[in-house]
Amino acid sequence: MVKRKDPVLEQNKAIVTLANFLAAYNKSAPEGFPRATAAILRKFQVAHASLFKNPDQWSIEKHRKKLMDWLPSYHA
Repeated sequence: MVKRKDPVLEQNKAIVTLANFLAAYNKSAPEGFPRATAAILRKFQVAHASLFKNPDQWSIEKHRKKLMDWLPSYHA
């Protein structure tokens, strides 16, 4: 039996740039939920520095849920 690749799982595990993460996050965020910006993502990185070995390596799997939890409490 050949295991098929799951494109959604592959995308969620992929390491991407801040810009690519930003686009994917905003596209998949529920309607009415706060949208992210590059500036907000950089502040999230500072607040959650332990999640980042490299500041330009993001993944949906590792960062999306934590960002969604953090965003409503974020105040510019």
